[in-house]
Amino acid sequence: MIEKHIVLEDIDPVIFYGVNNVNIQMIKALFPKLRIVARGNVMKIMGDEEEMCAFEEAVQALEKYCVKYNSLNEEAILDIVKGKSPQHEQTGEAIVFSVSGKPIVPRSANQLKLVRQFEKNDMIFAIGPAGSGKTYTAIALAVRALKNKEIKRIILSRPAVEAGEKLGFLPGDMKDKIDP
Repeated sequence: MIEKHIVLEDIDPVIFYGVNNVNIQMIKALFPKLRIVARGNVMKIMGDEEEMCAFEEAVQALEKYCVKYNSLNEEAILDIVKGKSPQHEQTGEAIVFSVSGKPIVPRSANQLKLVRQFEKNDMIFAIGPAGSGKTYTAIALAVRALKNKEIKRIILSRPAVEAGEKLGFLPGDMKDKIDP
């Protein structure tokens, strides 16, 4: 009987363990020969060495999935433990995944072109009318880079000059000035 500790580093234990520990209960059911105790971001495992190696591989794969997609559900756990690729991985054009696990994808051909050019170039200038998704796509790419640890922080800035109308001279309070 061997005892081992696994530390979950890059993920939120609440997402990994699931609401009311549903995910960890399922993992325990899939590995009945092991005794698994989860406290905070540390999992303590006791049991057979072969079973423990399989469990460690499964937890590493689950951790990678959880980091990438910000979610973990029963289907994904079953697929990963059985060695299949989970459903999320079949959506190829996703830039990043939201907190709820929803994929953020380019919505137009030009947004897709912007994503592909981002992968090839250091600097890109995106020009287009308002509402075409320039900022949306850029922020999604920045979040992806932050999650992949390619960058340490995101700095948002705005121009010092006003774009069009001056909000200071409009009548009313701030809400009335922003509404137009």
